[in-house]
Amino acid sequence: MQRRLGDAHPVVAGPCLPVVEVERDQRPAPGRLHQGAESHGQGLVGEGDKVPDLIEKGKSKFVGTEIQGKTLGVVGLGAIGTMVANAAESLGMEVWGYDPFLSIEAAWKLSRTIKKAPNLDRLFAESDYITLHVPQNKDTKGFVNSSKFAIMKKGVVLLNFARGGLVDTVALKKAIADGIVRCYVTDFPDEEVIKTEKVIAIPHLGASTEESEENCAIMAALQLMDFMENGNIKNSVNFPECNLDRNGKKRITITNQNICLLYTSPSPRDRTRSRMPSSA
Repeated sequence: MQRRLGDAHPVVAGPCLPVVEVERDQRPAPGRLHQGAESHGQGLVGEGDKVPDLIEKGKSKFVGTEIQGKTLGVVGLGAIGTMVANAAESLGMEVWGYDPFLSIEAAWKLSRTIKKAPNLDRLFAESDYITLHVPQNKDTKGFVNSSKFAIMKKGVVLLNFARGGLVDTVALKKAIADGIVRCYVTDFPDEEVIKTEKVIAIPHLGASTEESEENCAIMAALQLMDFMENGNIKNSVNFPECNLDRNGKKRITITNQNICLLYTSPSPRDRTRSRMPSSA
């Protein structure tokens, strides 16, 4: 199965990601909504019997680059990153993944053909497409900066459906101007981003379905019930996942912050003990 990618505007296929197609000779000005292939057919209203031939003739406007055989770098292999990596691999892409905090559960779900990048620099250097799936915090804010753009392939496509602040906007604009970034796709744009050429800015559509509100409510209720009844923690925004099977009638959950305690004794050697979050 093949997918084609326009010279400046990509076709993005995968879980939670929209499909975007843009006519190469009908690109709207920066900041406007991008029109897709459907606008080509709508523009032929009134052509009568000529429509079938004109539709066929118009396919030349959508010639692009295939993603099959290209390399995708996935930064962050949580629930979404793992699904994106597997979907891209099934479409014939070579996939590199990087996540220093990869959970065992996510690792079990990853295809065995996905390559583990030893570090971010290696992933950025090897990838034709890079997709970000990490939270924004003091360590990740602006981490895609000028030094990272400098090691990327020329003509890379960068996709950011995580948080806008992960990418340094000033460095991004220079990378686009220098031809390093062929296209930047994001659903967290700001005014500076939408004014920039070769940017696709789309709405944040993560939960915009008829079923999502009900599904999210059910999921939250079940996870809260699991915590209240069993002490299991899943999908917490500020705590690692903890999940243990019951082995008795009674159960108590104890959690504590990571600390390092220094003990002294008659021995000249100090002893250090680390206490980690635990569930019993």
